[in-house]
Amino acid sequence: MTEPQSKKSKMTSALDQLKSFTTVVADTGDFQAIENFKPTDATTNPSLILAAANQKKYAHLIDKAVHYGAKVGTTLEEQLDAAIDKTCVLFGQEILKIVPGRVSTEVDARLSFDKEASIEKAKKIITLYEEAGISKERVLIKLASTWEGIQAAKELEQTYGIHCNLTLLFSFYQAVACAEAGVTLISPFVGRILDWYVSNTDKKTYEPKEDPGVLSVTQIYNYYKKFGYETVVMGASFRNVGELKELAGCDLLTISPKLLEELAKSSDPVKQTLSVSAAKKMDLEKISLDESKFRWYMNEDKMATDKLADGIRNFAVDMRKLEDLLKDKLQA
Repeated sequence: MTEPQSKKSKMTSALDQLKSFTTVVADTGDFQAIENFKPTDATTNPSLILAAANQKKYAHLIDKAVHYGAKVGTTLEEQLDAAIDKTCVLFGQEILKIVPGRVSTEVDARLSFDKEASIEKAKKIITLYEEAGISKERVLIKLASTWEGIQAAKELEQTYGIHCNLTLLFSFYQAVACAEAGVTLISPFVGRILDWYVSNTDKKTYEPKEDPGVLSVTQIYNYYKKFGYETVVMGASFRNVGELKELAGCDLLTISPKLLEELAKSSDPVKQTLSVSAAKKMDLEKISLDESKFRWYMNEDKMATDKLADGIRNFAVDMRKLEDLLKDKLQA
């Protein structure tokens, strides 16, 4: 072996360096990808579940969900509802055989403005996990960061001990409301914020340090640590490894297989950029929100309003596609 090759073999990958600062989560429904990159946790959403459900290697899970729906439901609507929930839980079960930590399972995006229905759906999902022998401590219920979603999470956490992951989060004020509600975890969407600015402003390229999504998560992380909130921050929806490196030190980062592979193949240095000690020293003002203030601040933030609505719509579209897939099988 030549000297350069020997030195290269001893270098720590960018992924392993990142893992030394941050808990890495796999953003996928593909079990093989999860096994390859050995994340601590994994998170799914309707789009990821749909993509996996259309692959032949996961057909046995879909068949199992359809059989379950046909058994427990009387009407086609009841059967379909049960089959959808079972599909999401079956994928979660398989993921939990691989990761040592938790899996996030999403409540139907069409319930994003219905607090009570979101609570009932979350309880039903947790019951399915518990019936499969999986503790609710290993599951995060994902809810959209609408006012209703945040209040549903507050009740789930406080009354039922069900831990929640608030997703589709694009605004500092969504993050503040989540912290005040005492939710377990938030998922601010870095890449989708960048997408909006590229599409809606004259500036088309951003260095990682000035990336608006990176700046948003940095602000939220520092605010949480400054004021001692227990809610943890999991940056999500990344477009490039530069964004990930700029958020090294964030509590968690959920990363697609493509970017996980890029990090694993790289030996470029990764330095910690976020820390509790640095955040504690910052001169920040603490704020408090009620429903009217929350809705006003969201109304004032066109990016956050656009991306929240767009995200809910897109997840709903993919949920309908998954329903159609299951419905065809139930009717057959």
